[in-house]
Amino acid sequence: MAEGKHFPVLELKGVTKQMNQKKLVNNLSFSLQQGDIYGFLGPNGSGKTTTLRMITRLIFPTSGEIFINGYSVERDYRKALSVVGSIIENPAFYLDLTAKQNLKLSAELSDTKIGGARIDEVLEIVHLSDVKNDKIKTFSLGMKQRLGFANALLCRPAIIILDEPTNGVDPAGLREMKELIKRLSQQENITFLISSHMLREMQDLCNRVTIIQKGSLVETGLVNELLKDYGVDNLEDLFFACVQEARQ
Repeated sequence: MAEGKHFPVLELKGVTKQMNQKKLVNNLSFSLQQGDIYGFLGPNGSGKTTTLRMITRLIFPTSGEIFINGYSVERDYRKALSVVGSIIENPAFYLDLTAKQNLKLSAELSDTKIGGARIDEVLEIVHLSDVKNDKIKTFSLGMKQRLGFANALLCRPAIIILDEPTNGVDPAGLREMKELIKRLSQQENITFLISSHMLREMQDLCNRVTIIQKGSLVETGLVNELLKDYGVDNLEDLFFACVQEARQ
């Protein structure tokens, strides 16, 4: 990566994933800039989770390239992924260990040196300091989700990737999560890429969206501009208009 050059936080260039002669993701290209909250939208089976798993190197593209802060995920994955926090599935923790013990284990497995002060800091950020010595089996789902955020924050990420983070979360937990995402975006300048079916929540959170259908890009851009271009006043109507247009 050239010194002093500005790169998108995340950039996909012609990314394709093919399995058993079927293209799950097809020539997908888009980029994310620092500090924005992006909704990553698409119908079931459109390739969202496959894309997120390729970004985080859980699976590998058939072709194309993915860059994070200018570093190739394929060729320089340690540097690329060193600034990525993610919750790709429901956060998994050791239920008989405390919140702090779980984070300490994650820190020990990290390529980045993470001390006890950082663990205490991220627990404070997600408002779990008062229960840091409680076992996870006593936590609500919303508390586990916040601990998942704390885990994602350990490496001081430039980007956090969330796959359906609101599944099963009650209204109070959902409001806490939305407030946390907005606060981290504004105060920590963290970029978020969020895959979710909850379009009303996404409209309240996201200033940009990328919409895919059958693994291909349908639309990407600022939410307010896309609403104006499509002549609709909410993200739900925009989503269905884009998907319907792609089917024609």
